[in-house]
Amino acid sequence: PSSPLVLVAEDNPANVATLSSYLTHRGFRVVVAQNGEEAIEISQAQRPDLILMDVQMPILDGLSAIRQLRAIPATATIPIIALTALAMAHDRENCLAAGANDYLTKPVRLKSLVEAMQRLLTAEVPL
Repeated sequence: PSSPLVLVAEDNPANVATLSSYLTHRGFRVVVAQNGEEAIEISQAQRPDLILMDVQMPILDGLSAIRQLRAIPATATIPIIALTALAMAHDRENCLAAGANDYLTKPVRLKSLVEAMQRLLTAEVPL
């Protein structure tokens, strides 16, 4: 099997660079979206194996993008990890309620991120 394709939806160039280089180094293929609209377009076109979705983005925020992805049959089951700098108690519920499979606060510990990703990628048993 080819290495998993990960969509990094993130508008901060430094975060994109860090995540991309780390994930590429760990054997993932990476595509980047700068905002929620791009994330939806790229997800439909490329069908990533997993999406890392920043919650705070311009044009279309991460939670809105997650809700829209969940409403599209082609992208409804792609595992999504919401990444947010907001660490309030209700933020986790908001992310999960929107349809995220997991939720990590920034700054993200890269080791924890990859563990969460691998958990979601291996949990998916194709029918």
